[in-house]
Amino acid sequence: MTDAPTWFDEALKNQPDTHTVTVEGTDIRYVSWGTVGKPGLVFVHGGAAHAEWWSFIAPFFSTDWHAIALDLSGHGESGWRTEYGHTTWAKEVMAVIADAGFPGPPVVVGHSLGGMVTIQTASTFGDQLAGAVIVDAPVRRASPEEDEGATGRAFRSPGVYPTLAEAMTHFRLIPAQPCDNEFIVEHIARNSLRETPAGWTWKFDPRLFRGNVVPLRDQLSTAACRVALFTGEHSAVVPPDVAEYMYDLMGRVSPVIEIPLAHHHLMLDQPLAFVAALRTLLADWNHSIPFARAASST
Repeated sequence: MTDAPTWFDEALKNQPDTHTVTVEGTDIRYVSWGTVGKPGLVFVHGGAAHAEWWSFIAPFFSTDWHAIALDLSGHGESGWRTEYGHTTWAKEVMAVIADAGFPGPPVVVGHSLGGMVTIQTASTFGDQLAGAVIVDAPVRRASPEEDEGATGRAFRSPGVYPTLAEAMTHFRLIPAQPCDNEFIVEHIARNSLRETPAGWTWKFDPRLFRGNVVPLRDQLSTAACRVALFTGEHSAVVPPDVAEYMYDLMGRVSPVIEIPLAHHHLMLDQPLAFVAALRTLLADWNHSIPFARAASST
């Protein structure tokens, strides 16, 4: 176990409450930090991930926000479906929002595939949101998880291992990238596995990415709430040309915020910089009047 800094250990001591809501026949688990009655902040994980990816981020918002993170269907501790898609996952986001009992419209923050779910949610249910933060999720191309599901084998043929320790050694970030914070990677890997009679394997449903990829261009351009885009300086998923394209779709009035020295997995690479940037954005949104969204370019 790699030694972790004090801030990380203190964040994990802030244990969340666990809840379950049923959405179209499938149980969806979510966890919450902070005080009921505070403004809502919803974190959505990436593909083949789970709510624990936010466990060291969400506590930094628990003083001023009622923060929650859900396991989308097919992920983490939530139930599995026969079919998956952005539209269904967006309904799950809205169901946990309703169950959480926020005092008003919340802000939704989604990473990678979760960012695409956030775009869909902002397009379909934007009038019920205070804002949507897209974290290194591409429009005009597939998410890295969808690419891997279509062309690779990591998600289609997950391995089974005799011990938790051995299984953790097989954890990989998709897409591959360096990450200096090994203590975060180890924490996420440990919480990505479940024990079965045959051994230890990954929690996600291997059938997750068998559907058609949705580019979400129209959804981003019709988002009915404030929108912001976070990218990593060294991201291979949302490079500058993709960020510029998305900026056009957002009417060239929504902020595009680059996290220095970060790759695709921003909250793993530069967690405290990510927290500071998101806190700053939310503080601005809390008191400023949003610009009218301009018509998107074609």
